[in-house]
Amino acid sequence: MLNPNFVLVGILIGAIGSLSYLIDTVRGKIKPNRVSFFMWSIAPLIAFAAEVKEGVGIQSIMTFSIGFFPLIIFIATFVNKKAEWKLTPFDLACGILSFVGLFLWYITKVGNIAIFFSVLADGLAAIPTIVKSYHFPETERPIPWLSSSINGLFTTLTIKTWNFSTYGFPVYYLIVTLIIFILVQFKIGKKYKLFK
Repeated sequence: MLNPNFVLVGILIGAIGSLSYLIDTVRGKIKPNRVSFFMWSIAPLIAFAAEVKEGVGIQSIMTFSIGFFPLIIFIATFVNKKAEWKLTPFDLACGILSFVGLFLWYITKVGNIAIFFSVLADGLAAIPTIVKSYHFPETERPIPWLSSSINGLFTTLTIKTWNFSTYGFPVYYLIVTLIIFILVQFKIGKKYKLFK
């Protein structure tokens, strides 16, 4: 187990990756999926509030950061029209399902349920970017996703008490960002056409 202050190191590494992603978004070098980034800003911020309510501690700062950085990137997608990714019915369906997850949390008002539905909403919001990273890895850069994975890993390694409120979001985040990193870095979809 790492010292809890490594959460801050992970956030810093994630922030560096997010800053490079933001710059590339504004310059039009990459094409973020707006549905994913919009939902990635809402779901973690709700999970952050639930984690604070559950007394998670310093690890909750990571959850806040992974909501704040996508919000800035989502806003940046409107600055450069080249950075806009075409929204498909699939993207919109994932966005709607994400909102359903958040609504279900709103009804329950229970911290762990809020975290669960935030992870669910965030995961559904990730699907368009995962699909895009599979089919069009050139529209992403691997380093920001790797830095995000490191952020999730460092936070996960600082957990002392393993319960859903402490590990739910960091472990999910580590897995989803690692999947996107692998798809982009190794261009899996270009090498192995498993899905159309």
